[in-house]
Amino acid sequence: MKPLQIENIIDQEVQTLSGGELQRVALALCLGKPADVYLIDEPSAYLDSEQRLMAARVVKRFILHAKKTAFVVEHDFIMATYLADRVIVFDGVPSKNTVANSPQTLLAGMNKFLSQLEITFRRDPNNYRPRINKLNSIKDVEQKKSGNYFFLDD
Repeated sequence: MKPLQIENIIDQEVQTLSGGELQRVALALCLGKPADVYLIDEPSAYLDSEQRLMAARVVKRFILHAKKTAFVVEHDFIMATYLADRVIVFDGVPSKNTVANSPQTLLAGMNKFLSQLEITFRRDPNNYRPRINKLNSIKDVEQKKSGNYFFLDD
């Protein structure tokens, strides 16, 4: 609970909490319940960038330490790539007709997803955050040519 800074809001009434505070409480409650599998939907919702990174660390540490499984639905690219060891990529038309592929490694899944979008990513060598390559830049062209739209390490 300490990394989620719950102790700062423990005495407040739930209806007075902000969206980010509610999200941190919900995450603490979720991980505080014994389970074999955890389903965590958008853990980064309503959190600022620092809180998102802390929430990701909390989830990852908990799952690894407790030797549990988590299915995390996450649209924040940085958070998703930090948390995932495997991903499920959906094909089709969003909200109309989609098909879930089999779980893949993070690298294979992100390559599949990004190739569909024709976007290439690299990791910043200083902070390791994913960065989009400029369209038709030398790096973008090289990565597309080799079929590597996403890299875990540079």
